[in-house]
Amino acid sequence: MAIETLVLGAGQEVGKSCVVVSINGKRIMFDCGMHMGHQDHLRYPDFSLISKSGDFDNALSCIIITHFHLDHIGALPYFTEVCGYSGPIYMTYPTKALGPLMLEDYRKVMIDRRGEEEQFSSENILQCMRKATAVDLKQTVQVDKDLQIRAYYAGHVLGAAMFYAKVGDTAMVYTGDYNMTPDRHLGAAQIDRLRLDLLITESTYATTVRDSKYAREREFLKAVHKCIANGGKVLIPTFALGRAQKCTGALRGRRGVVGRGDELCILLDDYWERMNLKVPIYFSAGLTIQANMYYKMLINWTSQKVKDSYATRNAFEFKNVRNFDRSLINAPGPCVLFATPGMISGGFSLQVFKQWAPYEENLVTLPGYCVAGTIGNRLMSGKPTKIDLDENTVIDVRCQIHQLSFSPHTDAKGIMDLVKFLSPKHVILVHGEKPKMESLKGRIQSELGIQCYNPPNNDTVSIPSTHYVKADASNAFIRSSSTPNFRFPKIPGGNSELGDERVAEGVLIMEKSEKAKVVHQDELLEMVGGMKHEVQFAYCCPVQISNIERTSDSELSSRNFGLHKLLGKLSTELTEDSIQDCGEHLQLESLYISVCSRDNCTYRATDDCVGDKSAITYFCCTWSAADEKLAWEVISIMKELHVTDT
Repeated sequence: MAIETLVLGAGQEVGKSCVVVSINGKRIMFDCGMHMGHQDHLRYPDFSLISKSGDFDNALSCIIITHFHLDHIGALPYFTEVCGYSGPIYMTYPTKALGPLMLEDYRKVMIDRRGEEEQFSSENILQCMRKATAVDLKQTVQVDKDLQIRAYYAGHVLGAAMFYAKVGDTAMVYTGDYNMTPDRHLGAAQIDRLRLDLLITESTYATTVRDSKYAREREFLKAVHKCIANGGKVLIPTFALGRAQKCTGALRGRRGVVGRGDELCILLDDYWERMNLKVPIYFSAGLTIQANMYYKMLINWTSQKVKDSYATRNAFEFKNVRNFDRSLINAPGPCVLFATPGMISGGFSLQVFKQWAPYEENLVTLPGYCVAGTIGNRLMSGKPTKIDLDENTVIDVRCQIHQLSFSPHTDAKGIMDLVKFLSPKHVILVHGEKPKMESLKGRIQSELGIQCYNPPNNDTVSIPSTHYVKADASNAFIRSSSTPNFRFPKIPGGNSELGDERVAEGVLIMEKSEKAKVVHQDELLEMVGGMKHEVQFAYCCPVQISNIERTSDSELSSRNFGLHKLLGKLSTELTEDSIQDCGEHLQLESLYISVCSRDNCTYRATDDCVGDKSAITYFCCTWSAADEKLAWEVISIMKELHVTDT
């Protein structure tokens, strides 16, 4: 059996997250996003790769949506209402609440402002979301008798979740987007230590390691304060509804901002209070009103600090933040303005940028990641002096540019920490840029010893799945397992904290209509009615045993003394193995060593005898072919021994 992973989106790119995983006959679609940088057929995943006939209900067991960003949910109404999928859909409660708002606003922006052909209607969005089942954190959902899923807190935005899926003995986790460090309103990702065959993780910041949160906040506040002190205006393009993804349109004020906008608002509001600043902070249209409603409704999804203080103080009631009237764009004096969308790819943030960019005293901050093709990306790639918006519009860029480090995605250290913590058998990287993914892939394989893949879009990765067989055990196998002669093999890429596994060897047999059974290897031939054929090797080895009287009366004590002394010498030389004293012989694996009392032993090489032959004791060694190397190692040690009774 194998786990087949078809990457329909976010393969060696950021955007259009969609991964279809087949596990032991079950097929799960994780996320169903759109790519905001394309207006052609590349906008949506190629759903024909799931089913050529278009029978998606039979082709998929369920769909799982990790959070409400459009690059994770944007194609869902199209897939359900236009393509016809009507099977199970699962998402968290906040995602089900906020997803329709993101989708409806995107639809309006595309139709009203860009004049594009409608991909799906408002009714399509409503019908789609009615099909979705909301799940809570750590709630185990039995999709059918074989498939179960469970959501874990991912940070990132309100309602974002990692999803665990298990079919039979095979298990995997799909992370979606996540953050391993808490911010001012969301906690860090949390997940149980699970036994996984596969981990599919985002890798947006595959090579970035961020400095301390305090240093990043201080840098941001310093840049803002310097700008307003010089009479400049600060534009902070922000993602609506929780660092909403690479959106080309601004969310309306009545929809609210839940995410980086609120995180930075909390930071600036506190700073304004401490510094007693009177410069206005604006949110375009009144977005904070609806934000407060969402946080009150979804308070359990915020950070512990916000939850603990909410009863006495609402962290989202900003004393220094007010609504922005568009007539104030060119008003004199300094100010700070939050405007959507976050990548200056259209909407109100672009309108403001056109007006403020030509002036050196102004400042534009940018989110941590901007999709290629957006103005934000062009500004981050190297400050241009001019930006050609279209054939009739050229923007002079003389303002200051500052890149924010308040990303909702985990950094390279966070990804490595999660992979190490979960220690899956295989890792697949998605949602990242190819060169950076290659670097992270190399680290996962070399440092953690875990096989890693980073497939492009429309490629399939196949990995083996786990299948556990419940079996009985014979009495002989159980007895052999209770002896102390275990081997302790190292687990490649294993977690040293868990220690090494203790292994007992047996033979698994399965007969028709009978339960599987583990038997001792010596039982197998008798069970199958075969005859035992074993090749034995032997060698009679001389060892000098001095200062022992060789009388017939002391023959027995001499033999026991020789074995006892030989055991002590071999035990110090063979540090990695355990040699056992069985009374009349010594045993190591299949190697047996006993005192040879035959004068004409067939296996004795007389030319090996050196020195005083009267002080020589012969030890007969027998072994099987499997331990030939071990046997000659022991014999070479014995030949060099000179054992005395002192």
